[in-house]
Amino acid sequence: MDNKEFNSHFKNRTMQLALDIMKFYSILKKNDAVRIMGKQLIRSTTSVGANFRTAGLSRSLNEKFSKFCIVVEEADETIYWLELFNKCHLDIKVPEKVLTEANEIVKVMSACKRGLGRKIGKYK
Repeated sequence: MDNKEFNSHFKNRTMQLALDIMKFYSILKKNDAVRIMGKQLIRSTTSVGANFRTAGLSRSLNEKFSKFCIVVEEADETIYWLELFNKCHLDIKVPEKVLTEANEIVKVMSACKRGLGRKIGKYK
């Protein structure tokens, strides 16, 4: 897979993750805690896709690295909120495919970040 295909593929994956999470949130019975956690979850997951897209428009490798740092951080935060939803004893659990996809995105984006970091001298 070349760079253009990779970018297109991950734009689609991050958008689909956000859509899947919004769908999950929409079926939950709402209370104050669910609303607060839901807003945080949706904010973090939409930030993953938005910052990944922006990384593709970077003017330098340092700027791209910075965006990848945000992508990894927001994807990890998404996992935190998903795990918290699963521990809240709600009637509906987070679909396993959503949690798996979020974890896979963190792994791939972390590897991309490390590779880019090595290129610009941030990592050995």
